[in-house]
Amino acid sequence: MKQYDVAIIGAGVTGTSLLYVLSKYTNVKSMVLLEKYSEIAAVNSQRNNNSQTLHFGDIETNYNREKAVKVNEAAELVAAYLETIGKNEGLHHQSHKMILAVGEHEVAELEKRYEEIKDIFPKLRRLTKDEIADLEPKVVEGRDPNEKLLALCTEDGYAVDFGKLSESFVKHAKESDKNVDVILHKKIKEIQKNKKGYKIIAEGKTVEAAAVVVCAGSHSLIFAQKLGYGTELGLLPVAGSFYCAKNMLNGKVYTMQLKKLPFAAIHGDPDVKNPAETRFGPTAKVLPLLERHHYSTVPDFIRTSVFTIDGIVSLLKILADPTYFRFVLKNFSYDLPFIGKRIFVKDVQKIVPSAKADDIHLGKGIGGIRPQIVDTKNKKMNMGEAKIVGDKIIFNVTPSPGASVCLDNAKNDARKVVEFLGKKSKFDEKRMKEELRR
Repeated sequence: MKQYDVAIIGAGVTGTSLLYVLSKYTNVKSMVLLEKYSEIAAVNSQRNNNSQTLHFGDIETNYNREKAVKVNEAAELVAAYLETIGKNEGLHHQSHKMILAVGEHEVAELEKRYEEIKDIFPKLRRLTKDEIADLEPKVVEGRDPNEKLLALCTEDGYAVDFGKLSESFVKHAKESDKNVDVILHKKIKEIQKNKKGYKIIAEGKTVEAAAVVVCAGSHSLIFAQKLGYGTELGLLPVAGSFYCAKNMLNGKVYTMQLKKLPFAAIHGDPDVKNPAETRFGPTAKVLPLLERHHYSTVPDFIRTSVFTIDGIVSLLKILADPTYFRFVLKNFSYDLPFIGKRIFVKDVQKIVPSAKADDIHLGKGIGGIRPQIVDTKNKKMNMGEAKIVGDKIIFNVTPSPGASVCLDNAKNDARKVVEFLGKKSKFDEKRMKEELRR
């Protein structure tokens, strides 16, 4: 049984970014990455299972100023990696992106938003209707000429293949002078606390580590609860789907978001591999499984504490909120046979007025699961990240906003890991900030 300083469970972008940071910027000597699937980034980081967007906080109108500052700093680390270390690896496609306000009320809200954040995002500029038409003709074509429009736009629109980014992190980690092992296709059965730290029992493989970081998405909470952590939390798996269309948009176009909801409003994104294809979404619906298209995870969902009395009461209280209820009902309608697409296209028409139901089709196999955390003690939905820190172990359930903050999340976890390992362990955070800078 091999002994490591650190074991990371889960080879998505969260786990692989931590592997990279530990191998590059700490003096941790040995680490292992364990993944149940036979490839890196097989679940939510896989290209088709997310919106492929690097979020900076500039066009996300549901972020307050404080969160926009934080997310911008985090996303800059990823952008710097893409532009430097991963520059020639085909990890991303860059275009403009904009947030679109339609109608007097939204325009007034966006004007206010611009004044609040323009010092944070100096590249962000206001676009008139004619300027919008120059960049995105279909956004203006066929629209009522009296309808007020305003957009905030920047050239920092990154469509990222987070699966490939995860592979890049692993590749560069293995090139370091550290002892870095990657073990794939080994499902974790159990994590046991012992005198040396933790024993990790997988199918056909057992390892020991002084410190453990679990980056297994929804399953992180299950592992945590088995060790007595996070028992007051439940999971609401929200599945996102996308409709696809040809040659609709040249860049990313987002619509104004409801501040009360942790889910993105409908937006249009060029696909990272095929920019001529625009993906509209996400739709959002609750599914009783922890990984999209993997129905073997239904029993795992049932094990979460959302099925306790407190969990059920929490869900009923959340759904009693009119904003959440309308959101759930509307998204349910998108899945209705025949008429679902015709209902959804009305949302697309806010971005592309000339779009018709026949212009869009549901993207087959596109869309993942976001594990939304429910606080069953306080009977509410948590809006931010879910990270549980225990005795020399960390559980990352859902960093917010996902892959965009992966390197910042890795930085924070690296701080804790060296703290777990003792005074001789060091993290050169200054060098990381210097090297990951555009």
